Amino acid sequence: MSRLDLTGRTAIVTGASRGIGLAAAHAIAAAGGNVVLTSRRREAAEAAAAEVRGNALGIAAHVFDEKAAQRCVDATLERFGGIDILVNNVGTDLAYGPVIDQDYASFTKIFGVNLWAPILWTSLATRAWMGEHGGAVVNTASIGGMGFEANRGLYNASKAALIHLTKQLAVELSPRVRVNAVAPGVVRTQRTEALWKQRESQLNSATALSRIGEPEDIGSAIAFLVSDAASWVTGETFVIDGGQRLGDAELFRGGSTVQAR
Repeated sequence: MSRLDLTGRTAIVTGASRGIGLAAAHAIAAAGGNVVLTSRRREAAEAAAAEVRGNALGIAAHVFDEKAAQRCVDATLERFGGIDILVNNVGTDLAYGPVIDQDYASFTKIFGVNLWAPILWTSLATRAWMGEHGGAVVNTASIGGMGFEANRGLYNASKAALIHLTKQLAVELSPRVRVNAVAPGVVRTQRTEALWKQRESQLNSATALSRIGEPEDIGSAIAFLVSDAASWVTGETFVIDGGQRLGDAELFRGGSTVQAR
């Protein structure tokens, strides 16, 4: 049996109606797993679940609504009998601008979604199933949490905190639950259009692998991290950015690009 085989395992993926969350749901289902996809709107969650091949269920749940999260956990246990995988994917980056220009409402919203929600969902999944039976958690962080950039300071601070939280939870929940994170670079999603839509050609040239990311690039990595192929990996943050953190690749190759296969 392949160590990437997830047959018989059940995953909850938050923020899964589109983008990286939906790609992760597809990848987990393709490996044989059952998947519960959450979204704020029931219609979006159910439509996304209908796209996924295999056993998939869409549930409406605002990510930091504890009662909604508990209902999702209960429904998952009732439908599939366990929770082996949790992907804390949902995130927001609405607090745009210098940090000193942000207000308390922006702070609480971005840290509530990007940091508190992973704590909440991990806590519920652990108490309901993983603490006794084992499991794997993956948090969607960002390469922004590893550096600095203009106008995204609050978002990046929340992702830096999520990277730290990943390590903390990995220790606290060991040895039964593995906790890791992915840190995507610029990926072609609707939420990140402001980062790439008007300058994709420039980003491609500056990136070592000559393209921005696709949601499937991250989804495949998440499926790997929750599988037995990564059974000795915990507390780590997997950077998936096509080499964007290496710097401007155009400066090194003198204007000529050859895309990797």
